[in-house]
Amino acid sequence: MRYLPLSTADREAMLAGIGVASIDDLFADIPHDRRLAGLPDLPLAKSEIEVERVLGRMAARNMPAGSVPFFVGAGAYRHHVPATVDHLIQRSEFLTSYTPYQPEISQGTLQCLFEFQTQVAALTAMEVANSGMYDGSTAAGEAVLMARRVTKRGKAVLSGGLHPQYRAVVETLAGMSDGTIDALPPDPRASEDILARIDNDTACVVVQSPSFYGSLIDLKPIAARCREVGALLVAVVTEIVSLGLIEPPGAEGADIVAAEGQSLGNALSFGGPYVGLFACRQKHIRQMPGRLTGETVDAEGARGFVLTLSTREQHIRRDKATSNICTSSGLCALAFSIHATLLGETGLRRLAAVNHANAVRLADALSGVKGVRVLNDTFFNEFTIRVPGKANDVIEKLAAKGILGGVPVSRLEPDKSDLADLILVASTETNTDADRAALVAALKEVL
Repeated sequence: MRYLPLSTADREAMLAGIGVASIDDLFADIPHDRRLAGLPDLPLAKSEIEVERVLGRMAARNMPAGSVPFFVGAGAYRHHVPATVDHLIQRSEFLTSYTPYQPEISQGTLQCLFEFQTQVAALTAMEVANSGMYDGSTAAGEAVLMARRVTKRGKAVLSGGLHPQYRAVVETLAGMSDGTIDALPPDPRASEDILARIDNDTACVVVQSPSFYGSLIDLKPIAARCREVGALLVAVVTEIVSLGLIEPPGAEGADIVAAEGQSLGNALSFGGPYVGLFACRQKHIRQMPGRLTGETVDAEGARGFVLTLSTREQHIRRDKATSNICTSSGLCALAFSIHATLLGETGLRRLAAVNHANAVRLADALSGVKGVRVLNDTFFNEFTIRVPGKANDVIEKLAAKGILGGVPVSRLEPDKSDLADLILVASTETNTDADRAALVAALKEVL
Protein backbone atom coordinates (compact mmCIF):
# COMPACT_ATOMS: atom_id res chain seq x y z
CA MET A 1 0.00 0.00 0.00
CA ARG A 2 1.09 3.58 -0.63
CA TYR A 3 1.46 5.63 2.54
CA LEU A 4 -0.27 8.99 2.02
CA PRO A 5 -0.18 10.83 5.37
CA LEU A 6 -2.17 13.86 4.17
CA SER A 7 -5.83 13.81 3.27
CA THR A 8 -7.47 15.94 0.59
CA ALA A 9 -8.79 18.18 3.34
CA ASP A 10 -5.27 18.57 4.76
CA ARG A 11 -3.93 19.65 1.37
CA GLU A 12 -6.76 22.11 0.82
CA ALA A 13 -6.15 23.62 4.26
CA MET A 14 -2.42 24.08 3.52
CA LEU A 15 -3.08 25.63 0.11
CA ALA A 16 -5.58 28.02 1.66
CA GLY A 17 -3.07 28.88 4.37
CA ILE A 18 -0.46 30.06 1.85
CA GLY A 19 -3.02 31.70 -0.41
CA VAL A 20 -3.00 29.59 -3.58
CA ALA A 21 -5.84 27.76 -5.28
CA SER A 22 -4.07 24.58 -6.36
CA ILE A 23 -0.80 22.68 -6.21
CA ASP A 24 -0.12 23.73 -9.80
CA ASP A 25 0.07 27.35 -8.60
CA LEU A 26 3.19 26.43 -6.61
CA PHE A 27 4.99 25.89 -9.93
CA ALA A 28 4.05 29.24 -11.46
CA ASP A 29 7.72 30.20 -11.96
CA ILE A 30 8.31 27.20 -14.24
CA PRO A 31 7.40 28.08 -17.86
CA HIS A 32 4.42 26.13 -19.19
CA ASP A 33 6.42 24.76 -22.13
CA ARG A 34 8.80 23.14 -19.65
CA ARG A 35 6.09 21.23 -17.80
CA LEU A 36 4.69 17.80 -18.65
CA ALA A 37 1.01 17.91 -19.53
CA GLY A 38 0.45 14.40 -18.19
CA LEU A 39 2.27 11.24 -17.27
CA PRO A 40 5.42 10.47 -19.30
CA ASP A 41 5.11 7.84 -22.01
CA LEU A 42 6.34 5.00 -19.82
CA PRO A 43 4.76 1.77 -18.56
CA LEU A 44 3.14 2.20 -15.17
CA ALA A 45 4.91 -0.86 -13.82
CA LYS A 46 7.64 -3.33 -14.75
CA SER A 47 9.66 -5.84 -12.78
CA GLU A 48 13.23 -5.03 -11.78
CA ILE A 49 14.74 -7.38 -14.34
CA GLU A 50 12.54 -5.90 -17.09
CA VAL A 51 13.64 -2.39 -16.17
CA GLU A 52 17.29 -3.49 -16.31
CA ARG A 53 16.76 -4.88 -19.81
CA VAL A 54 15.09 -1.71 -21.07
CA LEU A 55 17.68 0.59 -19.57
CA GLY A 56 20.48 -1.67 -20.78
CA ARG A 57 19.22 -1.37 -24.37
CA MET A 58 19.00 2.40 -24.00
CA ALA A 59 22.52 2.62 -22.55
CA ALA A 60 23.89 0.53 -25.42
CA ARG A 61 22.92 3.34 -27.82
CA ASN A 62 25.45 5.66 -26.14
CA MET A 63 28.94 6.17 -27.51
CA PRO A 64 31.25 6.39 -24.46
CA ALA A 65 33.80 9.20 -24.56
CA GLY A 66 36.73 6.86 -24.09
CA SER A 67 35.73 4.46 -26.85
CA VAL A 68 36.23 6.74 -29.89
CA PRO A 69 38.22 9.82 -30.91
CA PHE A 70 36.63 12.50 -28.72
CA PHE A 71 36.71 16.27 -29.29
CA VAL A 72 33.72 17.46 -27.25
CA GLY A 73 34.12 20.36 -24.84
CA ALA A 74 31.78 23.35 -24.45
CA GLY A 75 32.18 23.58 -20.69
CA ALA A 76 32.83 19.92 -19.82
CA TYR A 77 36.18 18.37 -20.73
CA ARG A 78 37.64 14.89 -20.89
CA HIS A 79 40.92 14.73 -18.99
CA HIS A 80 42.91 11.85 -17.59
CA VAL A 81 42.04 11.37 -13.92
CA PRO A 82 44.76 9.46 -12.01
CA ALA A 83 43.57 6.23 -10.37
CA THR A 84 44.76 7.62 -7.03
CA VAL A 85 41.89 10.12 -7.05
CA ASP A 86 39.06 7.60 -7.17
CA HIS A 87 40.90 5.28 -4.78
CA LEU A 88 41.19 7.97 -2.11
CA ILE A 89 37.71 9.48 -2.37
CA GLN A 90 36.19 6.00 -1.99
CA ARG A 91 37.81 5.52 1.41
CA SER A 92 34.99 5.47 3.97
CA GLU A 93 36.31 8.43 5.99
CA PHE A 94 35.99 10.59 2.87
CA LEU A 95 33.03 8.97 1.13
CA THR A 96 30.67 8.99 4.12
CA SER A 97 31.61 12.30 5.77
CA TYR A 98 28.95 14.96 5.75
CA THR A 99 28.59 18.69 6.40
CA PRO A 100 31.04 19.57 9.20
CA TYR A 101 28.57 21.07 11.67
CA GLN A 102 30.63 19.84 14.62
CA PRO A 103 34.28 20.86 14.11
CA GLU A 104 35.53 18.73 17.00
CA ILE A 105 34.65 15.57 15.06
CA SER A 106 35.13 16.96 11.52
CA GLN A 107 38.77 18.03 11.50
CA GLY A 108 39.66 15.84 8.50
CA THR A 109 36.81 17.17 6.37
CA LEU A 110 37.52 20.75 7.38
CA GLN A 111 41.23 20.45 6.60
CA CYS A 112 40.42 19.06 3.14
CA LEU A 113 38.13 22.03 2.49
CA PHE A 114 40.79 24.43 3.79
CA GLU A 115 43.35 22.97 1.40
CA PHE A 116 40.80 23.12 -1.44
CA GLN A 117 40.17 26.82 -0.76
CA THR A 118 43.91 27.48 -0.74
CA GLN A 119 44.34 25.79 -4.12
CA VAL A 120 41.42 27.68 -5.69
CA ALA A 121 42.71 31.01 -4.39
CA ALA A 122 46.19 30.25 -5.76
CA LEU A 123 44.86 29.12 -9.16
CA THR A 124 42.68 32.18 -9.62
CA ALA A 125 45.11 34.64 -7.97
CA MET A 126 42.33 35.82 -5.66
CA GLU A 127 42.53 36.71 -1.99
CA VAL A 128 39.89 34.31 -0.66
CA ALA A 129 37.92 31.31 -1.94
CA ASN A 130 34.99 29.41 -0.46
CA SER A 131 34.55 25.69 0.16
CA GLY A 132 32.88 25.02 -3.18
CA MET A 133 29.63 25.59 -5.04
CA TYR A 134 27.18 23.34 -6.85
CA ASP A 135 28.74 23.89 -10.27
CA GLY A 136 30.20 26.61 -12.47
CA SER A 137 26.91 27.91 -13.85
CA THR A 138 25.24 28.39 -10.48
CA ALA A 139 28.47 29.94 -9.17
CA ALA A 140 28.15 32.52 -11.97
CA GLY A 141 24.55 33.19 -11.00
CA GLU A 142 25.53 33.60 -7.35
CA ALA A 143 28.31 35.99 -8.39
CA VAL A 144 25.78 38.32 -10.02
CA LEU A 145 23.57 38.28 -6.93
CA MET A 146 26.63 38.99 -4.78
CA ALA A 147 27.68 41.90 -6.98
CA ARG A 148 24.22 43.41 -6.64
CA ARG A 149 24.45 43.19 -2.84
CA VAL A 150 27.90 44.79 -2.81
CA THR A 151 27.18 47.64 -5.23
CA LYS A 152 23.50 48.19 -4.38
CA ARG A 153 22.87 48.30 -8.14
CA GLY A 154 20.78 46.10 -10.40
CA LYS A 155 22.26 45.97 -13.90
CA ALA A 156 24.39 43.00 -14.93
CA VAL A 157 26.19 43.05 -18.29
CA LEU A 158 26.82 39.59 -19.76
CA SER A 159 29.45 39.11 -22.44
CA GLY A 160 28.46 37.45 -25.69
CA GLY A 161 31.26 34.98 -25.03
CA LEU A 162 29.57 33.64 -21.88
CA HIS A 163 28.46 30.00 -22.09
CA PRO A 164 24.76 30.00 -23.16
CA GLN A 165 23.81 27.69 -20.30
CA TYR A 166 25.62 29.91 -17.80
CA ARG A 167 23.78 32.88 -19.28
CA ALA A 168 20.46 31.07 -18.83
CA VAL A 169 21.23 30.22 -15.19
CA VAL A 170 22.26 33.81 -14.47
CA GLU A 171 19.05 35.09 -16.06
CA THR A 172 16.97 32.62 -14.05
CA LEU A 173 18.57 33.36 -10.67
CA ALA A 174 18.93 37.10 -11.18
CA GLY A 175 15.43 37.31 -12.63
CA MET A 176 14.00 36.50 -9.21
CA SER A 177 15.32 39.79 -7.81
CA ASP A 178 15.21 43.43 -8.80
CA GLY A 179 17.52 44.49 -11.58
CA THR A 180 18.14 44.00 -15.27
CA ILE A 181 20.25 41.72 -17.42
CA ASP A 182 22.02 43.23 -20.43
CA ALA A 183 23.13 40.18 -22.42
CA LEU A 184 25.25 40.94 -25.47
CA PRO A 185 24.67 38.82 -28.60
CA PRO A 186 26.86 35.73 -29.22
CA ASP A 187 30.44 36.72 -30.01
CA PRO A 188 32.30 33.97 -31.92
CA ARG A 189 35.01 36.37 -33.14
CA ALA A 190 35.67 38.08 -29.77
CA SER A 191 34.93 41.46 -31.34
CA GLU A 192 32.25 42.86 -29.03
CA ASP A 193 32.53 46.35 -27.52
CA ILE A 194 31.55 45.48 -23.97
CA LEU A 195 33.08 48.68 -22.54
CA ALA A 196 30.32 50.71 -24.17
CA ARG A 197 27.69 48.82 -22.13
CA ILE A 198 29.23 49.67 -18.74
CA ASP A 199 27.73 52.69 -17.00
CA ASN A 200 27.00 54.09 -13.54
CA ASP A 201 24.02 51.74 -13.11
CA THR A 202 26.12 48.62 -13.72
CA ALA A 203 26.54 46.27 -10.77
CA CYS A 204 28.80 43.82 -12.57
CA VAL A 205 30.17 42.68 -15.90
CA VAL A 206 30.37 38.92 -16.48
CA VAL A 207 33.10 37.82 -18.89
CA GLN A 208 34.29 34.28 -19.66
CA SER A 209 37.89 33.59 -20.63
CA PRO A 210 38.63 31.43 -22.49
CA SER A 211 35.25 32.34 -23.93
CA PHE A 212 32.55 29.86 -24.89
CA TYR A 213 33.96 30.04 -28.41
CA GLY A 214 37.51 29.42 -27.17
CA SER A 215 39.02 32.90 -27.48
CA LEU A 216 41.25 34.37 -24.78
CA ILE A 217 39.84 37.67 -23.50
CA ASP A 218 41.98 40.50 -22.12
CA LEU A 219 40.22 41.35 -18.85
CA LYS A 220 42.41 44.32 -17.89
CA PRO A 221 40.64 47.09 -19.84
CA ILE A 222 37.27 45.75 -18.69
CA ALA A 223 38.47 45.72 -15.07
CA ALA A 224 39.73 49.29 -15.43
CA ARG A 225 36.38 50.47 -16.80
CA CYS A 226 34.55 48.68 -13.98
CA ARG A 227 36.70 50.47 -11.39
CA GLU A 228 35.90 53.83 -13.01
CA VAL A 229 32.16 53.40 -12.47
CA GLY A 230 32.21 51.34 -9.28
CA ALA A 231 31.10 48.07 -10.87
CA LEU A 232 32.55 44.61 -10.23
CA LEU A 233 34.16 42.35 -12.81
CA VAL A 234 33.02 38.73 -12.60
CA ALA A 235 35.40 36.41 -14.45
CA VAL A 236 34.05 33.02 -15.50
CA VAL A 237 36.34 30.06 -16.25
CA THR A 238 34.84 26.81 -17.54
CA GLU A 239 38.19 25.09 -18.24
CA ILE A 240 40.21 25.37 -15.04
CA VAL A 241 43.26 23.66 -16.60
CA SER A 242 43.72 26.81 -18.71
CA LEU A 243 44.95 28.63 -15.59
CA GLY A 244 48.08 26.51 -15.73
CA LEU A 245 49.11 28.50 -18.79
CA ILE A 246 47.26 31.81 -19.05
CA GLU A 247 47.27 34.78 -16.67
CA PRO A 248 44.76 34.14 -13.86
CA PRO A 249 41.71 36.43 -13.59
CA GLY A 250 42.79 37.86 -10.24
CA ALA A 251 46.00 39.17 -11.79
CA GLU A 252 43.91 40.83 -14.52
CA GLY A 253 41.73 42.74 -12.05
CA ALA A 254 38.71 40.48 -11.52
CA ASP A 255 36.70 41.11 -8.35
CA ILE A 256 34.90 37.76 -8.35
CA VAL A 257 35.82 34.50 -10.06
CA ALA A 258 33.21 31.83 -10.77
CA ALA A 259 34.61 28.67 -12.31
CA GLU A 260 33.89 25.03 -13.06
CA GLY A 261 36.37 22.60 -11.51
CA GLN A 262 35.26 19.43 -13.32
CA SER A 263 38.45 19.21 -15.37
CA LEU A 264 40.49 18.24 -12.31
CA GLY A 265 39.59 14.97 -10.61
CA ASN A 266 36.07 14.65 -11.98
CA ALA A 267 34.98 12.60 -14.99
CA LEU A 268 32.41 13.75 -17.55
CA SER A 269 29.85 11.37 -16.05
CA PHE A 270 26.89 12.38 -18.25
CA GLY A 271 26.96 15.93 -16.92
CA GLY A 272 27.55 15.67 -13.21
CA PRO A 273 28.02 15.95 -10.37
CA TYR A 274 30.56 18.72 -10.90
CA VAL A 275 32.08 21.29 -8.56
CA GLY A 276 31.79 25.06 -8.66
CA LEU A 277 34.73 27.24 -7.67
CA PHE A 278 34.16 30.69 -6.16
CA ALA A 279 36.73 33.31 -5.17
CA CYS A 280 36.68 37.04 -4.49
CA ARG A 281 38.49 40.00 -2.98
CA GLN A 282 38.93 39.96 0.80
CA LYS A 283 36.88 43.14 1.24
CA HIS A 284 33.79 41.42 -0.19
CA ILE A 285 34.06 38.29 1.95
CA ARG A 286 30.93 38.99 4.01
CA GLN A 287 28.80 38.87 0.88
CA MET A 288 30.39 35.69 -0.49
CA PRO A 289 27.94 32.77 -0.83
CA GLY A 290 28.61 29.30 0.50
CA ARG A 291 30.95 28.35 3.32
CA LEU A 292 34.42 29.43 4.35
CA THR A 293 36.69 27.10 6.30
CA GLY A 294 39.29 28.79 8.49
CA GLU A 295 42.35 27.83 10.51
CA THR A 296 42.53 28.42 14.25
CA VAL A 297 43.99 26.93 17.44
CA ASP A 298 42.18 24.89 20.07
CA ALA A 299 42.20 25.35 23.86
CA GLU A 300 45.57 23.61 24.03
CA GLY A 301 47.14 25.69 21.29
CA ALA A 302 47.04 22.96 18.64
CA ARG A 303 46.21 23.75 15.01
CA GLY A 304 42.54 23.25 14.16
CA PHE A 305 39.90 24.08 11.55
CA VAL A 306 36.41 25.56 11.80
CA LEU A 307 33.64 26.95 9.60
CA THR A 308 34.58 30.61 9.81
CA LEU A 309 31.72 31.81 7.63
CA SER A 310 28.57 29.89 6.79
CA THR A 311 25.83 32.15 5.52
CA ARG A 312 23.66 29.61 3.76
CA GLU A 313 19.97 29.43 4.60
CA GLN A 314 20.32 26.00 6.19
CA HIS A 315 22.61 27.51 8.82
CA ILE A 316 19.70 29.38 10.42
CA ARG A 317 20.24 32.42 8.21
CA ARG A 318 16.91 32.06 6.40
CA ASP A 319 16.08 35.23 4.45
CA LYS A 320 19.44 36.81 5.37
CA ALA A 321 21.36 34.02 3.64
CA THR A 322 23.75 34.96 0.83
CA SER A 323 22.94 31.70 -0.92
CA ASN A 324 20.09 29.20 -0.95
CA ILE A 325 21.93 26.57 -2.95
CA CYS A 326 23.00 24.19 -0.21
CA THR A 327 24.89 21.54 -2.13
CA SER A 328 28.63 22.23 -2.02
CA SER A 329 29.78 19.14 -3.96
CA GLY A 330 32.19 18.27 -1.15
CA LEU A 331 33.31 14.90 -2.54
CA CYS A 332 33.90 16.44 -5.98
CA ALA A 333 35.86 19.23 -4.29
CA LEU A 334 38.01 16.59 -2.62
CA ALA A 335 38.61 14.88 -5.98
CA PHE A 336 39.62 18.26 -7.43
CA SER A 337 42.00 18.87 -4.52
CA ILE A 338 43.63 15.42 -4.75
CA HIS A 339 44.21 15.76 -8.50
CA ALA A 340 45.61 19.28 -8.07
CA THR A 341 47.92 18.04 -5.31
CA LEU A 342 49.18 15.16 -7.45
CA LEU A 343 49.95 17.57 -10.31
CA GLY A 344 51.50 20.36 -8.28
CA GLU A 345 52.37 23.63 -9.99
CA THR A 346 54.88 22.08 -12.37
CA GLY A 347 52.52 19.28 -13.37
CA LEU A 348 49.61 21.64 -13.97
CA ARG A 349 51.72 23.90 -16.18
CA ARG A 350 52.94 20.89 -18.13
CA LEU A 351 49.39 19.55 -18.50
CA ALA A 352 48.16 22.93 -19.73
CA ALA A 353 51.01 23.18 -22.24
CA VAL A 354 50.19 19.72 -23.65
CA ASN A 355 46.52 20.71 -23.99
CA HIS A 356 47.39 23.86 -25.89
CA ALA A 357 49.90 22.11 -28.13
CA ASN A 358 47.37 19.38 -29.01
CA ALA A 359 44.74 21.98 -29.86
CA VAL A 360 47.18 23.93 -32.05
CA ARG A 361 48.07 20.76 -33.96
CA LEU A 362 44.40 20.02 -34.52
CA ALA A 363 43.56 23.58 -35.59
CA ASP A 364 46.42 23.54 -38.09
CA ALA A 365 45.24 20.20 -39.49
CA LEU A 366 41.59 21.27 -39.75
CA SER A 367 42.60 24.49 -41.49
CA GLY A 368 43.84 22.32 -44.34
CA VAL A 369 40.40 20.76 -44.91
CA LYS A 370 38.61 22.38 -47.85
CA GLY A 371 35.69 24.52 -46.67
CA VAL A 372 36.75 24.57 -43.00
CA ARG A 373 37.77 27.82 -41.34
CA VAL A 374 39.17 28.29 -37.82
CA LEU A 375 37.69 31.49 -36.37
CA ASN A 376 39.99 32.02 -33.38
CA ASP A 377 43.15 34.09 -33.34
CA THR A 378 43.98 32.86 -29.83
CA PHE A 379 42.73 29.86 -27.86
CA PHE A 380 43.72 27.37 -25.15
CA ASN A 381 42.49 23.84 -25.86
CA GLU A 382 39.23 24.67 -27.63
CA PHE A 383 38.35 26.68 -30.72
CA THR A 384 35.51 27.33 -33.16
CA ILE A 385 35.41 26.21 -36.77
CA ARG A 386 32.99 27.16 -39.55
CA VAL A 387 31.94 24.35 -41.89
CA PRO A 388 29.89 24.29 -45.12
CA GLY A 389 26.24 23.53 -44.39
CA LYS A 390 24.69 22.74 -41.03
CA ALA A 391 27.12 21.88 -38.26
CA ASN A 392 24.65 19.55 -36.59
CA ASP A 393 24.45 17.39 -39.73
CA VAL A 394 28.25 17.26 -39.95
CA ILE A 395 28.56 16.12 -36.33
CA GLU A 396 25.92 13.42 -36.79
CA LYS A 397 27.74 12.09 -39.86
CA LEU A 398 31.03 12.06 -37.96
CA ALA A 399 29.35 10.17 -35.11
CA ALA A 400 28.13 7.59 -37.61
CA LYS A 401 31.80 7.08 -38.51
CA GLY A 402 32.71 6.58 -34.84
CA ILE A 403 34.08 10.05 -34.11
CA LEU A 404 32.67 12.57 -31.64
CA GLY A 405 33.88 15.64 -33.50
CA GLY A 406 32.72 18.49 -31.26
CA VAL A 407 29.62 20.44 -30.29
CA PRO A 408 27.46 22.28 -32.83
CA VAL A 409 26.85 25.77 -31.46
CA SER A 410 23.25 25.46 -32.65
CA ARG A 411 22.57 22.87 -29.95
CA LEU A 412 23.14 25.54 -27.31
CA GLU A 413 22.00 28.53 -29.37
CA PRO A 414 19.10 27.01 -31.34
CA ASP A 415 17.49 30.37 -32.17
CA LYS A 416 20.58 31.87 -33.83
CA SER A 417 20.54 30.85 -37.49
CA ASP A 418 23.81 32.69 -38.18
CA LEU A 419 25.59 30.24 -35.84
CA ALA A 420 24.25 27.07 -37.47
CA ASP A 421 27.51 26.36 -39.30
CA LEU A 422 29.79 26.62 -36.24
CA ILE A 423 31.36 23.74 -34.29
CA LEU A 424 33.26 23.93 -30.99
CA VAL A 425 36.24 21.57 -31.09
CA ALA A 426 38.30 20.67 -28.00
CA SER A 427 41.55 18.70 -27.87
CA THR A 428 42.98 17.73 -24.47
CA GLU A 429 45.86 15.54 -23.36
CA THR A 430 43.64 12.48 -23.97
CA ASN A 431 43.77 12.96 -27.76
CA THR A 432 46.47 11.24 -29.78
CA ASP A 433 47.93 12.02 -33.20
CA ALA A 434 45.87 9.11 -34.52
CA ASP A 435 42.68 10.64 -33.07
CA ARG A 436 43.37 13.96 -34.76
CA ALA A 437 44.21 12.30 -38.07
CA ALA A 438 40.98 10.29 -37.89
CA LEU A 439 38.90 13.44 -37.36
CA VAL A 440 40.56 15.25 -40.27
CA ALA A 441 40.13 12.26 -42.61
CA ALA A 442 36.50 11.73 -41.62
CA LEU A 443 35.70 15.43 -41.97
CA LYS A 444 37.10 15.43 -45.49
CA GLU A 445 34.83 12.52 -46.37
CA VAL A 446 31.76 14.07 -44.73
CA LEU A 447 32.21 17.43 -46.43
